[in-house]
This record gives sequence, structure tokens and C-alpha cells, in this order.
Amino acid sequence: MLNIELFLNYLKYEKRYSIHTITAYENDLGQFVLFAKKLVEGFCMEKVDYHLIRQWIVSLINGGISAKSVNRKIAALKSFYRFLLREGVIENNPTEKVPIPKMVKKLPEFVQEKEMNRLLDGRFFTDDFEGKRDKAVVSLFYGTGIRLAELVNVRFSDVSLSGKIVKVNGKRNKERLVPFPTEISTVLNQYLETRNELFPSSSDFLFLTANGEPAYHKLIYRIVKKQLSLVTTIDQKSPHILRHSYATHLLNRGADLNAIKELLGHANLAATQVYTHTSFEQLKKVYKQAHPRA
Repeated sequence: MLNIELFLNYLKYEKRYSIHTITAYENDLGQFVLFAKKLVEGFCMEKVDYHLIRQWIVSLINGGISAKSVNRKIAALKSFYRFLLREGVIENNPTEKVPIPKMVKKLPEFVQEKEMNRLLDGRFFTDDFEGKRDKAVVSLFYGTGIRLAELVNVRFSDVSLSGKIVKVNGKRNKERLVPFPTEISTVLNQYLETRNELFPSSSDFLFLTANGEPAYHKLIYRIVKKQLSLVTTIDQKSPHILRHSYATHLLNRGADLNAIKELLGHANLAATQVYTHTSFEQLKKVYKQAHPRA
């Protein structure tokens, strides 16, 4: 459908959304179209009413789709119809009064400091190319809090080993500089020495596969999951958990919330404030263990 294509181009070129967000919106809108075509003969996206959207939401909930996923699908529809309204394609927004299912707020999981220290200071990583690469990957995630997509796209020119800074291209192509600990310079240097011996004229991307190709999302995800499985029993063992761990440990050690916001590349402070709840839970545990009448 033409207007959906125009909307996706708007997200890509004007809003500068990530390819993952655009793909998710495209899939969500596609699912709504498939649902609506079964109910409405000669279905047209520009003539949708509130009742049809509500039927779709009910079908999603009855189908066992989580509130979080339903909310994302509603957000895709709302964004699409706001776009049509702005472009003058429709006069009324059918999503204006669409209810949002309530979500149970979950505190972000994180790896304990002692577990991260055991992983990075122990002998879990092999001394070959893949072992050095994997340690560099985990170290950079935990030492900077960058996202998976950001790490995959880091290039040689983005890293200053002497300055201990990495330049990352965040959401909506927003660049930021993130400092990292001195030890990461050492870890990266060891990895790069081996990498340059094996692949002297390879890609400019920082992290490579065992074949010298640019590392991809699933490979990095598997690396993190494998390594975290050696030291922690938390359910989620992903790059994003290392991002949560980074923020939580900074906050627990007294870092300013606004500084953490900038380091994480959050657009607003609300996204960062979730870590204050995690940190407070930690403080309550300490209180219960230490206070004689707790």
C-alpha cells in the first residue's frame, strides 16, 4: 500500500529510525492489514475506524500476545495515522481513543559486580583469535554500556586506544563519545594484534568473524550469552543485560543520573530513571542484612 510505503520512508529518512524499528513497524502494520482484510471487503487503510482497531487488539490479547507487544503494535498504528493526518490524507485519527493495555513493570536484570569481575579477571577466554575477540566484545559492552547495534557498527576510526574513547552512532544517527577503562585499551590492543596478523587487509569494522568478515548481530549475541552463562544464572544473558549492568553499577557507586543518561545515549531522563529502582532494591537488601532491627 502506497501510504504505508511513504510512512516507512518517512521513518527512515526524516525520523531516522533504526532499521530494526522500521522493520517492526512494517510487520505490525502488515499484520493489521491481514486481519482487517478478513473482516472488511475492499479494505482500505485510509478508511479504518476505531471499532476495527479495537477488534484487532482484542484478538491479539486473546491470542496470548504480551501487553508489551500489543502496545508496540498500537504504537505503530498510532504513528501511521498521525502521519496520514499530518499529510492531510485523513481528517480524523481512528487511533486517538484506542486504549493501551496495562503492562507489569519489570525491573531490569543485571549481572552482579563480583560475577563480572570473575568473568573478566578469570581464565574463561582462550588465547586464540576468537577468545581475544570475545573478551574484547564483553569488555567493551560492560565498559561502555553501548547497544548491540552500536557495537556491531564500531570501526577502527571510531576507537582511540590512547584517549580511551569510542565514538558510537546511536539511535536516529545520534553520535556520542563514550569513555572506557584503561584495561579495555589493553584488551582491545591484544585482540587487534592477533586480528591484524590473521586478517591484515580486512574490513574496517572493529569486530570480525573467524573468517575475517564483519561480525553480525547473532554472532555477538551468542558470544555474550555463552560467556555470561559461565558466571551467572539470571534468565536473560544478552548484550542489553550488560548495558543494564553498566548503568546499575555506575549508579550504585554514586554516578550522577544525568551523566549516566548521556553515557547511555538516552533521549530523556525517564528512560534512565528505571535504574534508580534497581539500585534502590540493592540498597534495601544491604539495609536488611546490616541493620540490627531490619
